[in-house]
Amino acid sequence: MLGPIAHRRPVMTRLLVALVSAALSVTTAGAAHAELQRLYVLDCGTNLGKDQSRWSPGVNEGKPIEFSDNCYLIRHTKGLLLWDTGISDAVAAMPNGLVTANGAIIQSRAKTLAAQLTGLGVKPADVTYVAVSHTHGDHVGNIALFPTSTVLIQGAEYEWAMAGQNKPAFAATQKIEKLAGDHDVFGDGSVMILSTPGHTPGHQSLLVKLPKTGNLVLSGDAVHFQDNWTHKRVPSMNTSKDQTVASLERIAKVLADEKATLWINHDKPQSATLRYAPGFYE
Repeated sequence: MLGPIAHRRPVMTRLLVALVSAALSVTTAGAAHAELQRLYVLDCGTNLGKDQSRWSPGVNEGKPIEFSDNCYLIRHTKGLLLWDTGISDAVAAMPNGLVTANGAIIQSRAKTLAAQLTGLGVKPADVTYVAVSHTHGDHVGNIALFPTSTVLIQGAEYEWAMAGQNKPAFAATQKIEKLAGDHDVFGDGSVMILSTPGHTPGHQSLLVKLPKTGNLVLSGDAVHFQDNWTHKRVPSMNTSKDQTVASLERIAKVLADEKATLWINHDKPQSATLRYAPGFYE
């Protein structure tokens, strides 16, 4: 009797070890996502374009188009990330909005970013990182509201922007972290900055892996609205058509590989379906 029992013990031991290892593997895999807690969608203004063909060359010439402009606050156990800062809060006090781009665009704001953060109990000093998709005014309009935050920006974008006439108004005390490609914001793979140049030299998008909602890609201005995404159109103001096409292909691959949903920042019909703060996504 001792022989068969003794023979079975190593087998049972190996089986137990395998089961424990599998359980630990599942726990470890879920741990990274468990640290990512919430994503809030913030209303960061509206852009009214007088001629849609500025963004879709040869299509809908002379037809106006209204764009949403969202910012996103991401809560992680290692800190808060604000993705884009939107149109300047000062525009909220302008009844007729702010005319930009040589009259091609009118910017407006119904709510200030500051007020929306206050409504969530968040002070500017609480924001660990501010990452901007790029440095156009409707994305960096409130960058200086966060003087103690670290700004995450592609080095190519920073150099390009600071060499131009319309320099972003960074706060003097902000730490500028110049990235050189993709970046794991919190070090656990749950929030990944993706290099997607083309709209500007250092444009970037964001992959967010929410534990309940699933994976999202925040487009920035890699694409402006659904019809352009469907037909892979390149806006006339983009700095590189080739880079834009490559970035659109890359985003499509990320969506497929990660089984992610694309949130197109300026697509107003899609934005109308989103849950805005104080609501949130987990």
